[in-house]
Amino acid sequence: MRKPTIRDVAERAKVSLKTVSRVINNEPSVMQATRARVLHAIAELDYEPDPSARNLRSATAFVIGVAYDNPNPYYIISVQNGVLSACRETGFDLQIHPCDASSPLLVNELCDWMRRSRLAGLVLAPPMSERMELVEALASRGVKLVRIIAAAEDPQDGHPCVFVDDRDAAYEITEHLVQLGHQRIGFLWGGQEHRSSSERYLGYEKALQDYGITLDKHLVVPGDYTFDDGFRGARRLLALRDPPTAIFGSNDEIAAGVLAAAKSVGMNVPYDLSIAGFEDSPFSKQSWPPLTTAKQATEEIARHAARLLIAQLRLDAPEAPVAAVHNHGFVPQLVVRGSTAPMRPRPPPAQDA
Repeated sequence: MRKPTIRDVAERAKVSLKTVSRVINNEPSVMQATRARVLHAIAELDYEPDPSARNLRSATAFVIGVAYDNPNPYYIISVQNGVLSACRETGFDLQIHPCDASSPLLVNELCDWMRRSRLAGLVLAPPMSERMELVEALASRGVKLVRIIAAAEDPQDGHPCVFVDDRDAAYEITEHLVQLGHQRIGFLWGGQEHRSSSERYLGYEKALQDYGITLDKHLVVPGDYTFDDGFRGARRLLALRDPPTAIFGSNDEIAAGVLAAAKSVGMNVPYDLSIAGFEDSPFSKQSWPPLTTAKQATEEIARHAARLLIAQLRLDAPEAPVAAVHNHGFVPQLVVRGSTAPMRPRPPPAQDA
């Protein structure tokens, strides 16, 4: 038997082909009763739209892309899942594109990818989303995009974004450690090309300042968002003559590396050392003890970014909805688990003879 076509759906629902297309694309201009009739006909006929054929027939593309460069697989999977859920809700399809954020040819690479794949627009993940020269170059070539960025507030720079207040969440994590009695709190950076890492550091720094704790630069270690850098950074901190009683890793993968380093030297977490991470990835729940962290709703953030992009694309359509679309902010929330505890007094560090 031949597969049902959009014409069969239109005949069954007694509407025009254009109306069926509007329902499939989840456009808001269709009356509810008509939409229900079309959806009923689609279900009865078991009709499945062909996205590639739809793109070729239409002047409008129905595929969006996600471009990313991030060493954290859990983050990328969450971003993909979030964008994909928005695409399924709105009749769009998704393509993903890993790339090198530092490449001098990245603008041409992304534009070539968009042209070959007939993409309607892009969701840009960090750190590319935070490179303004890249964003402006893409915008100057007519690329529709929405950025996911780390920012304490809406940048209002004319380029659509979903912004995540990592600074406030990092302040809350550091405050939690201070209130447990910790004064010597180590900080392990993530990749410095990611604005999230500097925003988390600023939150850590401000909390120490507000609680009257002098920042000790020996307790701050550069690195990347990886388990290995968390392990190496923690071993470096724990080798200090006056080591920290708590360590804040810029993400859960780093914090899991800290936990492994602490156990490798026989430390009892959280009683000998408190550890906190960031993002609430599977690392935070699968570790033992489970990690105190900041719950970052990465999937929901990405879903919102995709919906913002699709709304922008529809505003450019001839029959655009009246409502405007706006940037949206998220604040990760503190989650206290078993890796942090009140500080135990330590004997003073040995004095030089």
